[in-house]
Amino acid sequence: MNYDYDLFVIGAGSGGVRASRMSSSFGARVAICEDRYMGGTCVNVGCVPKKLYVYASEYSNHFNEAKGFGWQSKSVSFDWATLRDNKTAEISRLNTIYDGILENANVDVINGRGKIIDPHTVEVNGKQYTAERILIAVGGWPFVPDILGKEHVISSNEVFDLEVFPKRMVVVGGGYIAVEFAGIFNGLGSQVTQLYRGDLFLRGFDNEVRDFAAQEIAKKGVDLRFNTDVTSIEKQADGSLKVMLNDGTNIVADAVLYATGRKPQLDNLGLENVNISLTKRGYINVNEQFQTSESSIYALGDVTGGMELTPVALEEGMTLARALYNNSSWKIDYSNIATTVFCQPNIGTVGMTEEQARADYPNVVKYRSSFKAMKHSISGSQERTMMKLLVDGDTDKVLGVHMVGADAGEIMQGIAIAIKAGASKADFDATIGIHPTAAEEFVTMRTPATD
Repeated sequence: MNYDYDLFVIGAGSGGVRASRMSSSFGARVAICEDRYMGGTCVNVGCVPKKLYVYASEYSNHFNEAKGFGWQSKSVSFDWATLRDNKTAEISRLNTIYDGILENANVDVINGRGKIIDPHTVEVNGKQYTAERILIAVGGWPFVPDILGKEHVISSNEVFDLEVFPKRMVVVGGGYIAVEFAGIFNGLGSQVTQLYRGDLFLRGFDNEVRDFAAQEIAKKGVDLRFNTDVTSIEKQADGSLKVMLNDGTNIVADAVLYATGRKPQLDNLGLENVNISLTKRGYINVNEQFQTSESSIYALGDVTGGMELTPVALEEGMTLARALYNNSSWKIDYSNIATTVFCQPNIGTVGMTEEQARADYPNVVKYRSSFKAMKHSISGSQERTMMKLLVDGDTDKVLGVHMVGADAGEIMQGIAIAIKAGASKADFDATIGIHPTAAEEFVTMRTPATD
């Protein structure tokens, strides 16, 4: 059959753009449609603006710590509108770059929501396009539970563009998005309360890391309340929000941010017109080749419910393009993927948590170090850093590496390469450190922890 395209991609986020661009470079005729913004969540309401806001929020600590180094600042103030508008300008620049990347790759860009009509047809704005293969890369969308007063809350989609800076903020949730935004607004000067219904936030991370991070975040001034949830939200006459809690107390805030997870963005996608199965959690079910139960339709990225990380979606897009149009049999190894939580201080991690390691290995040796970084010997800050190595005592292989401290993400990227290469504890020990840095602690830990 003579199709309009070899590949039609629905969603111009990280995975969709990478798959379309690389497929075109391999000779495929490709189109991509997008109904919101080029670059998807990461560029517009995720990684990029979040990191810019993290940078902004860290300056308050820098100003305070500078005094110990002889810098005297008479007075400093923060202007929310400046940060917000400069962020918007930068995102617009990146949107244009994404448009240019696709144009230069000879990918046809169609503005609008794609709806699947049948296994080889997508409709956008009333016009139908045929393709040999269709790729779904629509990502996820913030999920807010049904509570009384839900209409008064904001999600991570809206938080970047608030008209007025909230002097009092409640953040609901215990995942990395909630933890990061609590730190951001605390650093920018808001009085922040973070609520989480569980015993401790960051479920799935190493328990010792979670405990240590909670202590350090609380030191920074975030009011952490665990085993606490919202029962209702009422808007007051002065515009403030009264947040009622399950313990019978309430908090008055200027904004309530819900960061309680994300759901796949499947509305109006036309899945009912094809034979695509979903997982129990509502994500699109795919095999190792990213193929759905409808053989001509593929899916990748957050919509499949895997590791919801931009670099993972990028790798999936590249891998699919190579497989379909460059005769490659490469498969992604999802083990030992490093990640960072940009809370304050940062969390960086790669490999197994202690709980996972002890469940799978009979002889786990733990090395741990906790210290005040050299900078804070005269900065006045009470912030501490923790580093941790988990080693298989029978083979000496390093199973997991964890850090809570400044620049943890930057440090962990290099360590991730070593872990991916199968480094042993002896390899770490044989590496000469860079002095004076916090990172050298990873190659000088010699005594196992006793607890």
